[in-house]
Amino acid sequence: MFVFSSRMLRYISIRGGLGLLAVRRACLRSRHAHTAPQNEYRPIKKVMVANRGEIAIRVFRACTEMGIRTVAVYSEQDTGQMHRQKADEAYLIGKGLPPVAAYLHIPDIIKVAKENGVDAIHPGYGFLSERSDFAQACVDAGVRFVGPSPETVRKMGDKVEARSLAIAAGVPVVPGTDSPIASLQEAQVFAQTYGFPIIFKAAYGGGGRGMRVVREYEELEENYQRAYSEALTAFGNGALFVEKFIEKPRHIEVQILGDKFGNVIHLYERDCSIQRRHQKVVEIAPAFQLDPHLRDRLHADAVTLARQVGYENAGTVEFLVDKHGKHYFIEVNSLADALAVVDLVHAQLRVCEGRSLLDLNLKQDKIRVNGCAIQCRVTTEDPARGFQPDTGRIEVFRSGEGMGIRLDSASAFQGAVISPHYDSLLVKVIASGKDLQTASSKMSRALAEFRIRGVKVGSSSACLPSAAATSVSVHAGARLVRWTRL
Repeated sequence: MFVFSSRMLRYISIRGGLGLLAVRRACLRSRHAHTAPQNEYRPIKKVMVANRGEIAIRVFRACTEMGIRTVAVYSEQDTGQMHRQKADEAYLIGKGLPPVAAYLHIPDIIKVAKENGVDAIHPGYGFLSERSDFAQACVDAGVRFVGPSPETVRKMGDKVEARSLAIAAGVPVVPGTDSPIASLQEAQVFAQTYGFPIIFKAAYGGGGRGMRVVREYEELEENYQRAYSEALTAFGNGALFVEKFIEKPRHIEVQILGDKFGNVIHLYERDCSIQRRHQKVVEIAPAFQLDPHLRDRLHADAVTLARQVGYENAGTVEFLVDKHGKHYFIEVNSLADALAVVDLVHAQLRVCEGRSLLDLNLKQDKIRVNGCAIQCRVTTEDPARGFQPDTGRIEVFRSGEGMGIRLDSASAFQGAVISPHYDSLLVKVIASGKDLQTASSKMSRALAEFRIRGVKVGSSSACLPSAAATSVSVHAGARLVRWTRL
């Protein structure tokens, strides 16, 4: 959910500022018309992250910078994981439960929060981040949920209701079912009406789980069952809906940020079109070769939809753009771009405390793009086996670094044991530069410097020294994806 994924280091500056994230006061605080009333402000002193891995570490670091104490939770299989070591306090959850189920066990998480004086819970992304019952459980326990209100999480987490809200707001959507389907027969009727290809999607989650493309009738039943099983395992609910599948679209996400007072801004967009198994592996910000008028429409539609639902805190509004330049809303994720130069974790916590965007000196007409950034995921996957996840102990780990390179990781070190139970992400590599060509060159150089032994590694960009690797070359004048076997 909240810090991305994953996600794109965006060079956004505030007019008159210096560097990546310089913010200049738009006006004196006394002039603000919509600042938070004094009695609404409640400082946060202790934050729990109901997640694991690099996203938990990113939130812990931001909290430490803000003088906020941190609490980690971990499953029995994660006793040696780095996120446990990075927090001020750490507690076991889900004892006796399977690895993923431990992080979905709401009673344990709430119990730990209440017993240890936690003021707010940050859900990260995935796991419980899009579960309205979790957001409500936090509220009922007197613990703040760092994200949208439970009702907004419910509306946006229900992909079918989100479609209806988008239609009501005048935002175009892909043809699809009006509600989750109850049987295979309903999918068959939809396919007969709209034709193949179609796509199954989890009604109550994202991230590529519970998502299956069907291109012919013979594949329908098998993919329906697989999508249902994946959604049930990942989100605790196997409900699916069906959409017409758009062939070879661009996947554009707009980062938004809202406060408790109805103010919403966008922080520009990123291109997430390069994916594997419906999960983003390369992100580029801002999106390149995007028609300026289309870019404006995407931004406007994202903000309009966020205002329509009273969206609070950080999130991404996701669109598909077809070969004709038409865009379609697909979903909203309660996600903060981990790589945005406006530090969205800081902003999330301040908004949760009751600050307004104006208090944070964030005003739409002051925000500008300044440069370019690319994010790539280095994963413990074996390219020789169709990028199937690989496990084991890392025997050698040397990373690519240098000017303009940022690394977000949790298990990227010599001696780390890669578990088969969770996501295969090893490290996110972010390269930034004055333009796309500069950022691309930095990324290629940094990834070529990696040396990893002990587990198979697949990269979404440039060359890694494994038996086989993936190379993505992106140039300013063309959109070129090249898969290279070394």
